Amino acid sequence: MTSIKEFEHYSDAEIIGKILEGESKLYELLIRRNNPFLYKIGRSYNYTHHDTEDLMQETYINAFYSLSKFEGKSSFKTWVTRIMLNNCYQKNKRSSYKNENPVHEITLEKNNPMFQNQASTEKTILNKELGHVLENALNKIPEDYRVVFTLRELNGLNVAETSEVTNITETNVKARLSRAKTMLRSEIEKMYSPEDIYEFNLVYCDRMVERVMANINTDK
Repeated sequence: MTSIKEFEHYSDAEIIGKILEGESKLYELLIRRNNPFLYKIGRSYNYTHHDTEDLMQETYINAFYSLSKFEGKSSFKTWVTRIMLNNCYQKNKRSSYKNENPVHEITLEKNNPMFQNQASTEKTILNKELGHVLENALNKIPEDYRVVFTLRELNGLNVAETSEVTNITETNVKARLSRAKTMLRSEIEKMYSPEDIYEFNLVYCDRMVERVMANINTDK
């Protein structure tokens, strides 16, 4: 019997192909690869840790049973992000982006990322403290800006991908990100790393894998 480790170097598309051929156990790899991204999305909506886990489980199960519909036009990460956002919208019982107002003040996004990925002992220590500061700061800014910030800065989606999953224009993606940065910059100013924010550690990752795979195996 083949081991999951043998497939760790496979691309998402290759893994999906194997799953559709009957290797459902390989879905674990997709779960592990995307846990941090989905967790940050749920938390950006101010959902609790447990509510976010429930939304993640629902999202993974939805995605698994829709894999045959995945056409590969976008990345699996973008596709599963869209599913997670839709589940967050439904739980929120409102659509944040369907009736958006025109943007009157637009500041073009600069090419410089807010995260500089500079490693130093001092920053590593400080980042642990600032991760909590940023999480608290994010929770205080409006949801529309918080979600775009999370998708772009924490989950690494580009402008086009963020526009696709949120159903807003690329111009508004740039505008919301710029406004979000302005709201946050005075408190945190490039002194943190994405990994420290809304952290989904290995213990939770293992548990999410178990929860999703148990549901999939039970339903088969």
